[in-house]
Amino acid sequence: MKTPDTCIQLIVGLGNPGNEYEHTRHNAGQDFVEELARDLGQPLSPTPKFFGHFSRLNINGKDVRLLVPTTYMNRSGQAVAAVCQFYKIPPEAVLVVHDELDLPPGKARLKIGGGHGGHNGLRDIISSLGNNKDFGRLRLGIGHPGNAKLVSNYVLKKAPSEEFNAIEDAIRAAQPHVADLAKGDWEKAMRELHSKT
Repeated sequence: MKTPDTCIQLIVGLGNPGNEYEHTRHNAGQDFVEELARDLGQPLSPTPKFFGHFSRLNINGKDVRLLVPTTYMNRSGQAVAAVCQFYKIPPEAVLVVHDELDLPPGKARLKIGGGHGGHNGLRDIISSLGNNKDFGRLRLGIGHPGNAKLVSNYVLKKAPSEEFNAIEDAIRAAQPHVADLAKGDWEKAMRELHSKT
């Protein structure tokens, strides 16, 4: 499998703002980035020019930015584009962390490039980056309700405790691999993460 050696410079956690969406399935990406920032002692802070909550940290000597857009999911690209333009970060150096219907809770998978798969956050980011799809993704499984008509309601609800715990386990399993991605070692990160979850 061909993997880029581009060092990740920006990690984006997708979600919707507001207490009513906190820890819902759709906010799995946001949960990942918030927990990562907290664990590394660099909590996110509101940064209006980036349309989100932002932090900057050093991971093994590499400068990595963390971002949680505070726009709604379908406007996530506004925040991502603002950070990329300000710091001159190419799309290939961006990792977007998002919920994934096509994976069961407890699974986490890294992916490079691809379409949006119906995910409105990814759709807007692709559009805002000039139709560039080359950014990395960390897909956190949330499972599928079984019927496409149920998806909107499903993703905006909190998962039952067993599923929620499985999603949290996947988040914790994926976090250590941020250091590999910051060094550009996608192959190692993929191999180890995919064997764990």
